[in-house]
Formats: sequence, C-alpha cells, structure tokens
Amino acid sequence: MALPHAQSGQIVSMRPLGDRLPETVTTAILKAGQLEVIRVVLPVGKSMKEHQTPGEGTVLCIEGMVEFVSEHGVQQLRAGDFVHLAPRALHSLKAVEDASLLVTMCLKPTQAA
Repeated sequence: MALPHAQSGQIVSMRPLGDRLPETVTTAILKAGQLEVIRVVLPVGKSMKEHQTPGEGTVLCIEGMVEFVSEHGVQQLRAGDFVHLAPRALHSLKAVEDASLLVTMCLKPTQAA
C-alpha cells in the first residue's frame, strides 16, 4: 500500500532522525506535477548508483555524511550541506555514515525562453 503524500499546506517534519535513522526507510514526501521531494535514508556503506533526473535537483544532507560523486569529483556532503544539480547531471551517493538527505527533483526540464 502506498503511503500518502503531503497535501498543500501540510507541515512535514524533516528534523534529523537521530536514534531512529537505522530503522527508517526512504520515503517520498511529495510528488506533484513538476516536483518530487524524497527523504533518502542511506545506512553506512549503502549507495545510490550513478543516475540523473530530467530537470534540476537539490540534495540537502540532514544528518550523517555521504560521498557525493559528480562531474566535480568526489565531495563529502555533511549535515547542513546543500548541492544543486543541473538537469541531467550525472551523480551518485555513498553513505560514509548513516545519513538522511532531503532530495528535490523537477520532473520536467525547464523550457528555454
């Protein structure tokens, strides 16, 4: 059974999970016409293979630490760090510590003006 997504105006806590992080799974927070928001939970050692999104995206590390691999090389993403991704930018993630991330994705590429 699919979990319900957040409704317009509904407050959703994105605070660090702390001790609950190991038993929490990745959860879609919102999927709307052009926007998807996901809380990604990566236990230490787990990874997300190289991928891309059709539109722009962002990754905010809420807690823990991940290796973020992009065209700029391997970078450490720690709690409070934020990165923006251009449309179709290839990237991957690997948890160095148990981590949770707030990921936003534009589902459609922007139209050139």
